[in-house]
Formats: sequence, C-alpha cells, structure tokens
Amino acid sequence: MSVAKVTEIIASSPKSFDDAVDQGVARACKTLKDVRYAWVQDQTVSVEDGKITEYRVTLKVTFALKD
Repeated sequence: MSVAKVTEIIASSPKSFDDAVDQGVARACKTLKDVRYAWVQDQTVSVEDGKITEYRVTLKVTFALKD
C-alpha cells in the first residue's frame, strides 16, 4: 500500500502561466521526494498601469510518503 501527501504551493512568473507552473513544479521537486502529480487550483495575474506584470498559480502537489 502506498500513501501520498498533498501540499499547496504558489509560484509566479513574469512570462506566463505555463512558466509559473514549470517553476513551481521544479522548486517542489528540489524539496519533496517522489513528486507524482501537480494540478493548478487557481490562476491570477498582477496588473500595473493596465498591463500584466506577473502570472501566479496556486498548485496542489502530490508526493509519495516513504514506508
């Protein structure tokens, strides 16, 4: 039997939502072992002077717990 844990992280990028997801998953993999899945729970943007300055995603990351 395997057991997994879900953690929530927020990542951002000045480029795109896709880049924010990539950065978030890459960072999670540095800290967490056996990352299995990630899904985007929410997406937001920061706006200054009518222009998007930052893309932000809230990710749920699933990783396996050791026996």
